[in-house]
Amino acid sequence: MSPNFNPSEYSELLKLVDRLADTPWTKVTSTPPRDCKLVYRSPVVGLENRWDLWLRKDGVGIISIRGTNGTSTSWLENFYAGMIPAQGKVKLNDSTIVPYKVAQNPKAYVHAGWMLAVAAMGPDMIRKINEYYQQGIHEYIIFGHSQGGAICFLMRSYFEYAEGLPKGLVFKTYASAAPKPGNQEYAYDFDYISRDGWGLRVVNARDWVPETPFSVQTTRDFTTVNPFTDISGAIKAQKWPIRGALRYMYGRLDRPTKRSSRRLQRVLGKFAAKRVQKILPEYGRPDFVNSHSYTPAGTPVILYPVNGYDEKFPFNGKNIFTHHMLGPYRWELEQIYHIDTN
Repeated sequence: MSPNFNPSEYSELLKLVDRLADTPWTKVTSTPPRDCKLVYRSPVVGLENRWDLWLRKDGVGIISIRGTNGTSTSWLENFYAGMIPAQGKVKLNDSTIVPYKVAQNPKAYVHAGWMLAVAAMGPDMIRKINEYYQQGIHEYIIFGHSQGGAICFLMRSYFEYAEGLPKGLVFKTYASAAPKPGNQEYAYDFDYISRDGWGLRVVNARDWVPETPFSVQTTRDFTTVNPFTDISGAIKAQKWPIRGALRYMYGRLDRPTKRSSRRLQRVLGKFAAKRVQKILPEYGRPDFVNSHSYTPAGTPVILYPVNGYDEKFPFNGKNIFTHHMLGPYRWELEQIYHIDTN
């Protein structure tokens, strides 16, 4: 397994998305993935989460994570977008509390819903990785499309800091059509641990899903050393009436973003958590942080709409997912990299 984007490799991975539906895959239209076989399918856990383990003939394991499956429970996981610290514990039920760490920086924050998915699937993945390590499988691709892609980021980070994994493992991440998993500090951490081409974010430039969740940056979201740390002192040092004018203008800019951030945390955090607890009654609601500043992570691989794209995948005013589906991603891959995705 080698770093950096491999269009043929990614093309084969897209075929696994089709096959995350229940076997025997009677509705799957893509050709079977080359040189790999399905060796494990997880139970459904968390908020309709599931993953498959495939083994490639060259000795690479592929962890394929299911995306949104169309149910209201699965969609709730996406909307449960309150930010939580990148280090902590997830209480799934009264007998299962999963400790996690997905970044070093205490100011790194991540998506609560997708972190729940990591807690629900991660320990099972570690068990399987240890099992196949004894059979000589030491390299893994972590792959998912859409919601599955967002979970890929956090799962790769979870493996980086988790206890109980053997040494010498190599992970390569393909997050396809993925939304934003956390804030800037989290993204820096992910990009650092997957540097030099081992953490990829593949995006159709017409796809709106990678632009989600909603994000609001406030003065609290800057790194520790910034000009807003002592803004009150700087304003106070000015002469009147400049001091009054600056205080007024700064407040007009600063307060609305903070109000918006609090509102997003309230609706997508605390309110959504109550909905989650109706599905998982023993789930422990986390302490949300006072931030909602999401940003992309991963080395970008942009599938840009070349000539003929808009004619082949027209928007009719209603088909809002037309650019998010596998068809456009496959077509752009063929056109840009001149490969056969069948």
